Amino acid sequence: MNPRRLLPSLILFLSGCASSFQGYPSLAKRAIESAPIAEAAPPPSPVVPEPELVQNVDRLTAQVQAGRAAFDKAWPAADKATRAASGSAVSSEAWVAAQTTLSALESARNDSVSALASLDVLYVERSNAVSEGKVHGGIDAIDTARASALRIVDGQNDRLDALRGRLAQP
Repeated sequence: MNPRRLLPSLILFLSGCASSFQGYPSLAKRAIESAPIAEAAPPPSPVVPEPELVQNVDRLTAQVQAGRAAFDKAWPAADKATRAASGSAVSSEAWVAAQTTLSALESARNDSVSALASLDVLYVERSNAVSEGKVHGGIDAIDTARASALRIVDGQNDRLDALRGRLAQP
């Protein structure tokens, strides 16, 4: 390697280290660092929903419970029929009887499913109204009822799927 080619580069690098630039910022405390720290605002107090909304949510919650009771009442017959039809051929008498009891079980849970759908609609409508500033609060009450209804309907779905799994599929 030729040292003559490196000499200009070395001179440029060393000249950068030899400067006496005085424009560096000071490390002293700035005025903004001494300013008082603002207190965080307290969380807003919960808003009590209107009595009409509470009544509507309570009515739908009662409807979910009625659907749950009807489903639980119809469950033993459907369970018995699907156990009897387990292993039966499609369209056999036992299979048709089991399908009939499954249809009755589906009908029994209609109140639960319908109330869940109504709670979903109510939740969306209320969320939109709150975001538009037309009303305040109430979403938590709807969401709590909705979550409870969803747990019930999901449990019913799981139980129905278990019964359907026993039967031969067409």
